[in-house]
Amino acid sequence: MLRLLIATQLAFNIGFFAVLPFLAEHLGTAIGMAGWLVGLVLGLRTFSQQGLFVLGGALTDRYGVRPVVLTGCVLRIAGFAWLGYAQQPWAVIGAVLLIGFAAALFSPAVESEVARQSVLWEEAGHGPRTRVLGLLSVAGQAGAFLGPLLGALLLAVDFRTACLAGAGVFVLVLAGHLWLLPQHIPGRERVRAPGAVREMLRNRRFLAVCGAYGAYLLAYNQLYLALPAEVGRAAGSQSPLAWLFALSSLLVVVAQLPVTRWAADRLDLRRSMAAGLLLISAGFAVVAAARPAAWTGTAGLLPAAAFVVLLTLGQMLVTPAARAWVPDLAPTGRLGLYTGAMSSVSGLLVLAGSAATGSLLDTGLPAPVPWLVLAAVPLVAVALLPGRSRAEP
Repeated sequence: MLRLLIATQLAFNIGFFAVLPFLAEHLGTAIGMAGWLVGLVLGLRTFSQQGLFVLGGALTDRYGVRPVVLTGCVLRIAGFAWLGYAQQPWAVIGAVLLIGFAAALFSPAVESEVARQSVLWEEAGHGPRTRVLGLLSVAGQAGAFLGPLLGALLLAVDFRTACLAGAGVFVLVLAGHLWLLPQHIPGRERVRAPGAVREMLRNRRFLAVCGAYGAYLLAYNQLYLALPAEVGRAAGSQSPLAWLFALSSLLVVVAQLPVTRWAADRLDLRRSMAAGLLLISAGFAVVAAARPAAWTGTAGLLPAAAFVVLLTLGQMLVTPAARAWVPDLAPTGRLGLYTGAMSSVSGLLVLAGSAATGSLLDTGLPAPVPWLVLAAVPLVAVALLPGRSRAEP
């Protein structure tokens, strides 16, 4: 079961990232959309995915993993096929909403079941649950690395071919799950949970973990906001960005499991999250310290590279620990809801924080100040992390 679900994460990201990195250029050049409309389309896709994770998680608790994953695969196939042929703004918007909602269904289903299985793995004496969740991160990053390479090859034909290939990947995933995923997974309860959302919103420990995870995601989002500005200043172009993104993905693929193993031997979940957030804060601080020197060229890119490395190392500690903590905070039968809610709540925090960050970068403040403010956010999250209760291992 675990092998199937982790392979699913790999396939999901290969299919998705074969298309997504090239979407903005396609919309702006091939279809001729205005820049604001391209931004709106990308924002709607993010909202229909991240914002609705909580719905996908709740449906998983109610109906089980198999029907939710299969429905998500069907919708993703339809969305990619539609996007490949869409030529009008309304059609593009409909396709990306379908693509995003598909992920809002299958991702919480897969992630919550992997989290549940990881607890069983730990209880059976096979090792810490974070090792399983670290492997899930490796699979996701490997897919994120391989997907754009596949998409770049397919774009030699055209964007429609890339979309149809992405749909083809999900056809294979759908067929595999129809064959291998059981109708009822032993130990997974299906429940009706009236009042579950109100109860969850009163769970201060869970919301604190969501806040810390949101701080990590806000920091990670700076790969697409603050980092491009710094790279453009130092190098005079955005071309080094691709190498820095590749560096981040390869670090996760190569180092995630050793880092997870090291953390599991020495740190509990809270300390692992705290250590990761401190590393992320240090990454911002490195750039802040270097900015007064105003280095350019290769020397100017070194602080940016250090930021990417420290951010990625922090990610390798934070993500498995946060996912591993949720089963301890969720009541029986509501793991899907809580898993989806962590993504939705933290996603809303990122949405608000990204707007504030964009304003901060445009204020004309002294160069180190925005990076120092960003360094402070993970530090605040560390202070807000809840202590481990006696009920939690």
